Amino acid sequence: MARNNMQKNDRFQVIYEQSGFLREYDILEDTQTGMRYLFVKDGYGAGITPLLDEKGNPDIRRTDNDES
Repeated sequence: MARNNMQKNDRFQVIYEQSGFLREYDILEDTQTGMRYLFVKDGYGAGITPLLDEKGNPDIRRTDNDES
């Protein structure tokens, strides 16, 4: 499908980027759930995984309305 025909989707935002020679690290945030993911691209390979906190729970963005 041509890029011009694709519908714009702002669900995921890149909140951190780091890149070097053939390697890229991005932290993505799902704007609907607050869940954060690490995306790594290295040469022709790539992978994505959810970020976890120190207790092994998903790293989810907290808002002022969330309880601690």
